[in-house]
Amino acid sequence: MRTFIRLLFIALTLCSSAFAQTNPSASAASAASKPEALLGVGDIVKITVYQNPDLTVDGSRISENGQINFPLIGTVAIAGLTVPAAEQKIAKQLRDGGFVLRPQVTIQIGVIRSSVVSVLGQVGKPGRFPIEAVGTKVSEMIAVAGGVAPGGADVVTLVGARNGRPIKLEIDLPAILQSGKTELDVVVENGDIIYADRAPSAYIYGEVQRPGVFRLERGMTLMQALAQNGGISARGTQRGIKVHRRDAQGNVTVSDIGLNDFVQRDDVIYVKESLF
Repeated sequence: MRTFIRLLFIALTLCSSAFAQTNPSASAASAASKPEALLGVGDIVKITVYQNPDLTVDGSRISENGQINFPLIGTVAIAGLTVPAAEQKIAKQLRDGGFVLRPQVTIQIGVIRSSVVSVLGQVGKPGRFPIEAVGTKVSEMIAVAGGVAPGGADVVTLVGARNGRPIKLEIDLPAILQSGKTELDVVVENGDIIYADRAPSAYIYGEVQRPGVFRLERGMTLMQALAQNGGISARGTQRGIKVHRRDAQGNVTVSDIGLNDFVQRDDVIYVKESLF
């Protein structure tokens, strides 16, 4: 009886495995969830045909009318096609023309000039820039745009779309470049917008050496803010320092702030004069 049950279990396992292999929706679900990029005007590609080195085309640029020149078959329109679709189109023309019996065509994208990213805000050269290579990341596009300007924030914003859905991501550049968290460096896609906001700031007035606006560093305490602004003047006091802070509803509250408390963006700090 045990032998029969064991054989039945093996048979059921084999049947379920065969069903999974013949059910394309099970294996293609993850692939279908991510649409493939399309070839476009200006893209530079390398095309090879297996066991036919004479048909290799390296560094071919897709022309303004969406075509490339290929040996034996002439011009081929591939702009607007996915890479597999373009491979199949070239293979079909080679086969139909009787040039190669069973062509296996491979297309590699060298430079993607049809895809552009806008880099705006506090950068050296704001503008629209082509994605020069597959897998280009946010930090590399920031570098192409001249880097973050001295008045720019450490965190930049990426706005775009993935899988047909809009996204908005905060990209922490110091975490990527100083802490080595490369997984935070998002790969850019056509149509993305990267925005570098101005650096966060706060304000201080009253009895300090240098009243006015100052750059707010991440994790800055009141003590550090006072040191950045030259410290308290001879007539000032550490007691009863007030902070004017706007809440989420836009209302301003006034409260005491201690030397080890954190300063927030757009805070207005008042240092009082000593009575003695």
